[in-house]
Amino acid sequence: LVLSLAWLGPALGGEDKDEEVIEEEEKEKKEDEELSDEIKEEDNVLVLHEHNFARALSEHQLLLVEFYAPWCGHCQQLAPAFAQAATELRNESSPARLGKVDATAQTALATEFGITSYPTLKLFRDGNRTHPLAYTGRMDSQGIVRWLQRRAGPSATLLQDTNTIAAFINAQDLVVVGFFKDLRGEAAQAFFEVAAEMVDMTFGVAEAAELFQVYGLSADTVCLFKKFDERQTNFPVDLARGLDTAELTRLLRVHSLQLVMEFTNETSNQIFGAKIPHHMLLFLNKSSPEQLLLRDSFRAAAGGFRGQVLFVVVDVAGHGADVLPFFGMTAADAPTLRLVKMENNRKYQMEQDNFSDSAIRTFIQGVLDGKVKPHLLSAEPPDDWDTRPVKVLVGKTFEQVAFDETKNVFVKFYAPWCPHCQAMAAAWEELAERYKDREDIVIAEMDCTANELENITIHGYPTLHYFPAGPGRKMVEYKSTRDVETFSKFLENGGTLPEEPP
Repeated sequence: LVLSLAWLGPALGGEDKDEEVIEEEEKEKKEDEELSDEIKEEDNVLVLHEHNFARALSEHQLLLVEFYAPWCGHCQQLAPAFAQAATELRNESSPARLGKVDATAQTALATEFGITSYPTLKLFRDGNRTHPLAYTGRMDSQGIVRWLQRRAGPSATLLQDTNTIAAFINAQDLVVVGFFKDLRGEAAQAFFEVAAEMVDMTFGVAEAAELFQVYGLSADTVCLFKKFDERQTNFPVDLARGLDTAELTRLLRVHSLQLVMEFTNETSNQIFGAKIPHHMLLFLNKSSPEQLLLRDSFRAAAGGFRGQVLFVVVDVAGHGADVLPFFGMTAADAPTLRLVKMENNRKYQMEQDNFSDSAIRTFIQGVLDGKVKPHLLSAEPPDDWDTRPVKVLVGKTFEQVAFDETKNVFVKFYAPWCPHCQAMAAAWEELAERYKDREDIVIAEMDCTANELENITIHGYPTLHYFPAGPGRKMVEYKSTRDVETFSKFLENGGTLPEEPP
């Protein structure tokens, strides 16, 4: 009997017991691996967790760490570029390495470094884990490599004699050179900080007295040298305040742009990234020789507004054709002028196009002084705009409907191309159908790509605003769940959601 039971053992559950043992051994092995400070790599990226993080910091002078979530689309999109940057840095024997931490699994590290969004990139220098530097570069392989190269070595090239500095300036269309009498002083150190951040520009630094003399300088000065417009622009260091890094960054950004830009696929990022508050646009057809001549007076007007107004030429028959609908224009409207206030997309139009430089200057100054009203787009109201359950508003009819003191008006501001608006459309129609017989409630919508309002700026789509009946031109933004039942509760409760019982 004993021999029989021994023989039948595997059939009676012995195998299951062996599988359990194997699973337990694998689990223990995995735990042992996690507890180890061994550092594994994937595509030259260090795989980090709480047990090997300290070792990684101690072994690498510069360590850029990506805190990611496996499910995050932005992290998945970044992964190939991050791996490519890691490979490039390793191939050039850089002291900088890249690492990654799954912040959803390594919660202790995520908490320690205040990770609240994905991906978050932080740079650890010389093993210091208490003050990592936030990554501020572009999210592509070239941007990552250049950002780290500026921190791995000197952020500015030392220029010691006239031949070296002349060759440095002539080598590129645009370079920045800091002239400092003491390279260890505060002003020079601030300059090196700016150079480390602005990786898309080339920086040099000079200390020799003869170089000050060659370039007409007597005190610490940052000079922008370029092969267009004015060849040398000087930014003297303020003796009392020193060198303000934010202000220098802004000045370099502004003055690195051409006085008059042409809107192209290559320049669009520069134009929108310039952070200049107003854009003055000349729309023309470059195939017309007569219209091309208008650029001369446009350029003549530009000089007095640098830093305040960016002057841009838009070819309506080229890359600029895509922006015409934003202005409610067609190619046939060229040549014409528009000014855009970038903070709220307000557009201004001269009453009658006059392309002389004096007329352009007068118009711009009028806008800056608040003496010119914005030009507001408005479509024509459809014939049946007020017979549908959802009332269709346009710029011309908005005031009379939304601020009717006898009605409670709920308006959806949308863009036809917006997927969130499209997803919500059925619920909005159902809501309007539910309240179509209520005299005191109006459900409406307005296409913001074709209509603009003077005192209401819409920053995202869809935006929902409720305009309650009564005097005072009140407006309440709806920010809750976008479904018919929640909308109804909001309306029935007079423009607020009732408090739910605990």
